[in-house]
Amino acid sequence: MTQHIVISTTETIAGQQIVDTLGIVRGNTIRARHVGRDILAQLRNLVGGELHDYTKLMGEAREQALDRMLDEARSLGADGVVGVRFATSVVAASAAEILVFGTAVKLTPPQKD
Repeated sequence: MTQHIVISTTETIAGQQIVDTLGIVRGNTIRARHVGRDILAQLRNLVGGELHDYTKLMGEAREQALDRMLDEARSLGADGVVGVRFATSVVAASAAEILVFGTAVKLTPPQKD
């Protein structure tokens, strides 16, 4: 069973207290564009509109980077990751990196009413 980890872009998790900071965790992936998609994208640029193939490619890249960050957090025994941020950069003419990072933390157990 995969341990559930709470993810937050804020520095806190509502209803829980951070009891230990375990360190920075990160995940990344580099994706290259496909020549066939590039040709279609150039045509789409002429008429305007969303580049659906690239939207899908970047969405998949974000999910993979997030999964890798969570794997690193699990290896530290984290219950949560706070301050999560995404960044992207071009690493080659046809490739981009997606990086996600945050701080792995231990949380107090949820209070039972």
